Amino acid sequence: MAEMVSDLTAAPWLEHMNEQVTSPPEDPGLGLASAEVLLSAEVFDGEPGCIALARALADRFLTRLAAECLAPIGEHTRSDLMLAVSELVTNADRYSHGPYLLELEGTARLISVTVYDSSTALPVLYAPDPSRLGGHGMEIVVALCDRLTAERVPVGKRIRAEFQLST
Repeated sequence: MAEMVSDLTAAPWLEHMNEQVTSPPEDPGLGLASAEVLLSAEVFDGEPGCIALARALADRFLTRLAAECLAPIGEHTRSDLMLAVSELVTNADRYSHGPYLLELEGTARLISVTVYDSSTALPVLYAPDPSRLGGHGMEIVVALCDRLTAERVPVGKRIRAEFQLST
């Protein structure tokens, strides 16, 4: 799980950057292994029901990853990943003006959940505030994942949440 930070906006790796937001700093040793990588992706058009379809895709992906790559996916890990997918896809659905792509990539050690959408606006990461209405989606994703990146790409932006699996 990502380390809880009491003031996300004050953390140096979560400063508002024009081109990229990363949480926490990258560790080159945690990348997806080249062997036995499972990939699943689907484009969603934002029509009603897309978020449920994205969650169903993620659920099937996790089942396949456990079976084919022997990834240790317990109920806690599955719940965290499903919630992260929900939050990331909901944000893409709410803030972009066009279709968005959900890409799931995994090995026995690491799962990456990536969402591409047409908006170039990077997410705003607020400090935790239980009295604030809304704006908690990225706060939730940061708390769930081990690493979060957001960057502008030619089609808009890409947000990737990575989850390290225990072996």
